[in-house]
Amino acid sequence: MGKNIVIVGGVAGGASAAARCRRLDESATITIYEKGPDVSFSNCSLPYHLSKVVADADDIVLMQPSEFKLQYNIDAIVNHEVIAINAEAKTVNVRNVLDGTIQTVAYDELVLSPGAVPVRPQSIKGINDENVFTIRNVVDIKTLETFLIEHKTKTVTVVGGGFIGVETAENLVKGGYNVNLVEGCDHVLGAIDYDMAQIVQKTLLDNKVNLITNDSVTEITKTAVTLKSGRKLNSEVVIAAIGVAPETHLAEKTGIAIGATGAISVDQNFQTNLPHIHAVGDAIEVTNRQTGQKQRLDLAFSAQIQARQATDHIYGRQTRNRGVIGSQCIPIFEINVASTGLTESDCQQNKLDHRVAMVIPKDKVPLMPHAKPLYFKLIFGYPSGKILGAQAIGESSVDKQIDIIAAMITQNGYVEDLETLELCYQPMFSTAKNAVNMAGLVATNILNGEYKQVPLSAVRGLVEKDAVIIDVREKVEYNEGHIINAINIPMSEFRQRLDEIPTEQPVYVHCLSSQRSYNVVRALGNLGYTNIYNITGSFLGISEYEYYQDTVSGRQPIVTDYRFDLR
Repeated sequence: MGKNIVIVGGVAGGASAAARCRRLDESATITIYEKGPDVSFSNCSLPYHLSKVVADADDIVLMQPSEFKLQYNIDAIVNHEVIAINAEAKTVNVRNVLDGTIQTVAYDELVLSPGAVPVRPQSIKGINDENVFTIRNVVDIKTLETFLIEHKTKTVTVVGGGFIGVETAENLVKGGYNVNLVEGCDHVLGAIDYDMAQIVQKTLLDNKVNLITNDSVTEITKTAVTLKSGRKLNSEVVIAAIGVAPETHLAEKTGIAIGATGAISVDQNFQTNLPHIHAVGDAIEVTNRQTGQKQRLDLAFSAQIQARQATDHIYGRQTRNRGVIGSQCIPIFEINVASTGLTESDCQQNKLDHRVAMVIPKDKVPLMPHAKPLYFKLIFGYPSGKILGAQAIGESSVDKQIDIIAAMITQNGYVEDLETLELCYQPMFSTAKNAVNMAGLVATNILNGEYKQVPLSAVRGLVEKDAVIIDVREKVEYNEGHIINAINIPMSEFRQRLDEIPTEQPVYVHCLSSQRSYNVVRALGNLGYTNIYNITGSFLGISEYEYYQDTVSGRQPIVTDYRFDLR
């Protein structure tokens, strides 16, 4: 007789565990208990119903319980919540949420995949009012849509600038609503660094999102939200996308160990401290592959892989849990954003010595129609050169570049490996040297100490100190917009104007995307200059970096005009 397997939670982790069990054991009795009305739905797709990209909310449900039964012989029982576990007796108490009846069900193996619940900080006055919503499941998105329509809502405030918050804001704008987006940190999308996030923030402003960073909501009423700064925003509906907390109530009540992150603690096989009980998905803590530290990672792919490995362990199959790196991507209006591995902030928090290479090639051969900038940031260890992470933003499929880096990280790759990495090329797809190759070349040069650079964050300070900044673009480019105190010595003229470049003080060089300035810096180094710095990202990067704060704070720009393209 086969195993009797009970699974708590029927979304990514739970549904994947059930399907894997069936593939390994045709004789098993497999039961999923889901306290909501739906199993196997795409929760990542929920915000797209607000813009009608997904026209029917019911389409977000990928498989009905009847299909589980017919196709997999799995009993997916909805509207039933597991409320207690007797680990010694190997039974669970299951409550029918519709009529309140309770039954006791035996198991041989139990898999917990309860997920996570949206956070509603009780310090925010009005956070539990009827016009405040969270987005976790299909019922939530239907309820929100009904409220928006019935109350003829015009303005919505999204609280939280993570992936869910940004996706929700975008889809509300596309759905015809006025949108405030409030983020308590200094930039949106914590999976990328501040400098790269400025590109995203400009995009949000360009698309009429009223983005507010470094501020938080303190009170919600039916017509407005009040911020910590004292600012008031008109708003009829609020969506709390502040974050999620692991659903651990059942586990704690059972005596299952909770880790330092507040999530369920599991071993390398995703087994809890209690025998015959495994846990997967958003409710557990995982190990970061690069730092060795425990963390939480709320991603569907991770949940599915965990489910597979936990199930393999149940059936005595060998598993290799090497930890997570956290690869993510998101479209935001006209741009795409992707990241993997460690950010600069992560490196700083973990006291990892590191360096950065930033390149801004076009996403295809420049003469091709609609070629656009591709912002690519590579983070690597120093002095090892080991690849630690990367971030990419552009209008092309930037997930391609980031997927390459994710593969290199898992193979313990180094920046030198990127230089000659043979990647697909065709003029409509990429430049001959892909952004990944370019970043590898730049990173290797930095690693070898072949030239010096300063980050975008340093430029405003350099301007305020009246440092020597040389713009090596051509005069017509300089006249269209430049750093206010920059001296224009075009690359085509610098060899004839060396007497204008001081030798007794630092000199900071930039062009449009750092390619020409790099060549000038190298040439000056060969001519005996020892205090020459390339400005990472150059004028494109400076424009993107400065724009958001200039716009929202009213501070004095350090440029005469901005530039956002590579024409």
